[in-house]
Amino acid sequence: MRRRLKKPTRNLLEAEQYVPDLMQAFTTALEEAEHSSHVWDIIVALGQELNLPFVDYIVASSLQNWKKTLFIRTSYDSSWLNSMNDDPEVHKWSYFRSHAMHKLTPVAVGLEFLDEYHKLPDKRVQVLRVAAEHGIKAGFAIPLRQSAPPQAAIITFSGGQSRREMRTLIKAHGWTLNCAAWMAHVRYSQLFAAEFTERNQITPKQLELIELIGLGLQDKAISEQLGISISAVRHRMNALLANTGLGSRAELAALAMSAGILPHPFNRPDTPFETVIDMDNVGPHMCRSPAA
Repeated sequence: MRRRLKKPTRNLLEAEQYVPDLMQAFTTALEEAEHSSHVWDIIVALGQELNLPFVDYIVASSLQNWKKTLFIRTSYDSSWLNSMNDDPEVHKWSYFRSHAMHKLTPVAVGLEFLDEYHKLPDKRVQVLRVAAEHGIKAGFAIPLRQSAPPQAAIITFSGGQSRREMRTLIKAHGWTLNCAAWMAHVRYSQLFAAEFTERNQITPKQLELIELIGLGLQDKAISEQLGISISAVRHRMNALLANTGLGSRAELAALAMSAGILPHPFNRPDTPFETVIDMDNVGPHMCRSPAA
């Protein structure tokens, strides 16, 4: 399916117009995205605009344990990779694990750039050859990070270009692809977290319970708040833990903030906070805001 980036729907200030037209279209589209699926459509549209229709997006929830993969999205049917990735030797040398987990530099990828990368085992080279047969000969991969919770991620834009053609493309549009990937990752992650309740079919009653747990209320206080027995509270909590796959009350409380059900304590408008003001050659000092 062909996706297209639309021209900005709002009037841009003159001061906003010092970036490439493609970047303008991408960022303004991102402003209007209300669901992670919309962000994905915008990412794929950017790739298609540059004749890089094969887009991969991988996010793992822990830098220390890459096995905790949150999601893998591709703009194409990548099922041919499944059996190959069952081999640990092949898995180990994916661009995600051999580069993005440890580096922040964008990297040219694919069979066309084989002699410019680490020496790869024959099994991994064979994967690149099969990918080329499917039209994925060269690409540009952008490693990504997000620190709360610690995450590693990568977005790769690929196509059937020769090495020379891809070098020319990266020179012309690499800055746009790099900036776009970072901005899209932040926006996608924000919306993806907020959609937790949608993905896991959390009921309104369960959502109410998550909020009260996040506020620090214990079972007795929750039962009084909801007008139900303590045993009913515990039964509802056990069902919620089973539904979400979480293991404890503390994880439910963390979910309340990470999914946006409750604001983070540092972001609550009635919470006093300290701002560190650090001026070169003067030094830092603390500015404490009063509670609202």
